[in-house]
Amino acid sequence: MNTAIKKKLAGVLVITLLSTALSGCNDAGDGKGKEDSSHITVGIAQDLEESLDPHKAEAAATREILFNVFEGLYKPDSNGELIPAVAEGYTLSPDGLVYTFTLRENVKFHNGNTVTADDVVSSIEYCAGTNGSAPLVPAFSNISSIEKTDEKTVEITLSERDPDFMSYIASVKAAITPAGQTDADTNPIGTGPYKYVSRSVQENIVMEKFPEYWGEKAYIDDVTFKVCADADSLVMNLNGGSIDMMAHLPVSQAQQLSDDFTVLEGTMNLVQAMYLNHDFEPFSDARVRQALCYAVDKSEILTFTSDGKGEELGSSMFPNFRKYYVPELNDTYSYDPEKAKELLADAGYSEGTLSFTITVPSNYPQHVDAAQVISDQLSAVGVKAEIKQVEWNTWLSSVYSDRQYEATVVGVDASNLAASAMLSRFCSDAGNNFTNYSNEEYDSVYAEAQLEADDAEQTKLYKNCETILAEDAANVYIQDLAEMVALRNGFEGYEFYPLYVQDIAKIKPAEAE
Repeated sequence: MNTAIKKKLAGVLVITLLSTALSGCNDAGDGKGKEDSSHITVGIAQDLEESLDPHKAEAAATREILFNVFEGLYKPDSNGELIPAVAEGYTLSPDGLVYTFTLRENVKFHNGNTVTADDVVSSIEYCAGTNGSAPLVPAFSNISSIEKTDEKTVEITLSERDPDFMSYIASVKAAITPAGQTDADTNPIGTGPYKYVSRSVQENIVMEKFPEYWGEKAYIDDVTFKVCADADSLVMNLNGGSIDMMAHLPVSQAQQLSDDFTVLEGTMNLVQAMYLNHDFEPFSDARVRQALCYAVDKSEILTFTSDGKGEELGSSMFPNFRKYYVPELNDTYSYDPEKAKELLADAGYSEGTLSFTITVPSNYPQHVDAAQVISDQLSAVGVKAEIKQVEWNTWLSSVYSDRQYEATVVGVDASNLAASAMLSRFCSDAGNNFTNYSNEEYDSVYAEAQLEADDAEQTKLYKNCETILAEDAANVYIQDLAEMVALRNGFEGYEFYPLYVQDIAKIKPAEAE
């Protein structure tokens, strides 16, 4: 690692030590997790979104927690399969347009009421925006009708065939909730293994096991999700006993944990990149974007952020989406600073004339650290990239929603098990296209993929979309981050999913040896 990065590390270390001494996630030493296996405290890096209505959930960190409270007609399992949930099964018409769902008997909402076909119709209509509002699940704009054919059966008809439709049905955003509920923002009522108890904004979310859950019951009686927005205090809180489990830990922090923890290793199932706002003039020029790609050494970023762990990426798809993943795209831009300088000069930017700001959420050290390395690497080719750290809610509003930024380093995840979940956001007219990417060829190929009935041909088209993103240097792709999960001794059963999910119902007290 070069001298400049080492100097930045020293500065970060000083800030870390000061922050740890001055702040934390409340009390770091209550020790509850060590003594009471009927309760578990799970650390989370930021609070959930203001609304707890699952249909409105945009942030991956909100969806991964609400997964414990809500279910759709189907849901994903840890093997990436879609399994029946509120529905016990479905049939599909020969033309691929009509899905007929048979509801499971005696599924209970957390308020004690039995789920009815009316609840299912109401929930899907709400997601689809058939009442005249914008669809909360964009893919549901393809729904032409939703009908209750009897008390146990719901029929959903599509305008056009969509092979990915079931993956959307199985997402948290398509959760089944009570018809007529008016307080879903503050009183989440689902059918999952845990029920909502309370929330203290910026402090915690409390849930308890739902005894009338239709499926396999949760093992742990109650769970507190404890907000730890100050990433620097996590190790202190874990070692001090106030947190029993923490996902998405940086490798450096996982290595500081005491022998009281087992550290499990996977990947986060996301695409970390320096995402570029194409409405910012320099980034509308493909030569500038390509120069940035050549100027960034991904292997050095992995070494710095995760001790070499993680998977290098070259486009907007992560390895656990095996069917769609194209590993060859990782080599589209090899590290070549001289090539970067040539492209910048060709685009009219002499050394020192290109500058921009990287806005990064401060509560994610993996992204802050990656931004630090990128800034240092870009300086070597005469580009000044200033880092601006902001709180998570500020990032959501200013970067993701309002698109008022120049560049950002974050990880983008898939909300469901469909390639479109990763690729649809780069269509010119997509509401979640926060990078303002616009490419007529991409739009055309993606639209063709959506209409393709043959699975193999559709997969090929999706891979073509990824190739366009890579070759056009839509963003500076980095990695699928290493996923380090700390679980206190006395608990076991954690399962990794190919999606952003924290399935607390699978965790149980460890059997005595």
